[in-house]
Amino acid sequence: MSDAYTPPDTPLDVLHEDMEILVVNKPAGLLSVPGKGAHLADCLLSRIQAAFPQALLVHRLDRDTSGVMVFALTPHAQRHLGLQFEKRQVKKTYVARVAGRLEPRKGTVDLPLIVDWPNRPRQMVCHETGKPAMTDWRVTRYGEGETRVRLMPKTGRSHQLRVHMQALGHPILGDPFYATGPARDDHPRLMLHSEELRLRHPDGGVGMAFKAKAPF
Repeated sequence: MSDAYTPPDTPLDVLHEDMEILVVNKPAGLLSVPGKGAHLADCLLSRIQAAFPQALLVHRLDRDTSGVMVFALTPHAQRHLGLQFEKRQVKKTYVARVAGRLEPRKGTVDLPLIVDWPNRPRQMVCHETGKPAMTDWRVTRYGEGETRVRLMPKTGRSHQLRVHMQALGHPILGDPFYATGPARDDHPRLMLHSEELRLRHPDGGVGMAFKAKAPF
């Protein structure tokens, strides 16, 4: 971990619940799953399972990222949703604030990623051994020394959005791993939020969209 783990003491923010799935708005600063060691046991999964013992993990968000996450409430739903993520059928939209003026107003980052072993959990671009990673971006607003942008990942690599923005020369504000100086230090959190998930419901395959407004 980049610093002491002090997860937020906030109640569960449930966006949707039915017989098959549970959708929640994860707070920034909370692990999705337990880390190694008793001091990293508190996580979104354990908090959810305290209220929904049958809940099963489907995907993860970084500790410092907030926003929409879906959990399965049956093994069938876990398999169904897991395949959707694996086949890249789930449409994900993130909101981020990045350093500097990102231009042009839209584009695609296509840079392969691999873990930076000596500095893990950091990831890095590697054209020899990296796994394919693609992110579409669309600028929504320019601010004073920063840009607000929507990010639509086509793949789901670890730290993908964070490394891709850094590779463009516009790290996400507040990023403890990939931003430096004021871009890192002058912000209370990582300015990255999972705004929307679009998926097919495991019971019948109906398309559904779940949204949570960015808190920044």
